[in-house]
Amino acid sequence: MSTISIKEVVKEKYGQAAMRAQTGATSCCGTNPSAEGGCDPITSNLYSAHEAGEVPDAALRASFGCGNPTALAALKPGETVLDLGSGGGIDVLLSAKRVGPSGKAYGLDMTDEMLALARENQAKSGIDNVEFLKGEIEHIPLPDNSVDVIISNCVINLSGDKDRVLREAFRVLKPGGRFAVSDVVVNGEVPAEVRKNVELWIGCIAGALRDDDYSSKLAAAGFESIAIEPTRVYDIEDARQFLAAQGIDVNAIAPLVAGRFMSAFVRAVKPGQKSCCAPSCCSG
Repeated sequence: MSTISIKEVVKEKYGQAAMRAQTGATSCCGTNPSAEGGCDPITSNLYSAHEAGEVPDAALRASFGCGNPTALAALKPGETVLDLGSGGGIDVLLSAKRVGPSGKAYGLDMTDEMLALARENQAKSGIDNVEFLKGEIEHIPLPDNSVDVIISNCVINLSGDKDRVLREAFRVLKPGGRFAVSDVVVNGEVPAEVRKNVELWIGCIAGALRDDDYSSKLAAAGFESIAIEPTRVYDIEDARQFLAAQGIDVNAIAPLVAGRFMSAFVRAVKPGQKSCCAPSCCSG
């Protein structure tokens, strides 16, 4: 699938998802909704009850990620955060609360319906230190060295040009800035046809990187202190119903899939020291 067609498929799918979220409906990528309305085991149980209570219901319904990057990124008051592929805005709104009034949270999305929903959720939440931008994660509409932290919730795997995304992330981060995203990764070799079908179940469109490829691409973009930490490993039983519907012999491929697909927290740092304008900011 070409880069252009991938973007069009993603834009259409998430535009439809935003419309469903606005009407109170939930969506599911590949499996039947769980009793809670989520898509087990990928998008369910990612946010605590406290976090869910901090955002409008529509923001939670429009969350189609596979992790909780705002909880893992250790955001600090006064920081500027950018969420790549911000969707309905849940991670942007939670980030804005964590960085406080002296900080700022940007959300970047290419889908008009998601941007409209995110801005509606911002208005409902009454959070002022937020700005939603229209654009593509391969072409971030922010200047060089302008953000402290980049987060993303299982969106980079959807891009057809991941090298460009990582180069752009590196460009807009300040020296010493942090890359802290949740994403789907693959551990080890998986036959191409099997991989395609399992990725379709996980992310609705194939594109997850192998963990070593992810690390290599981050290093090529200029990042250091690279780490990939699994947060949820998908078992073949989780995908049994979906894969069987695709005409796949689940028992036959189980040994090839078990433990290979996972959500992970991907961390890296842009080299360089942040500027320090007060003694306290350089301590500890």
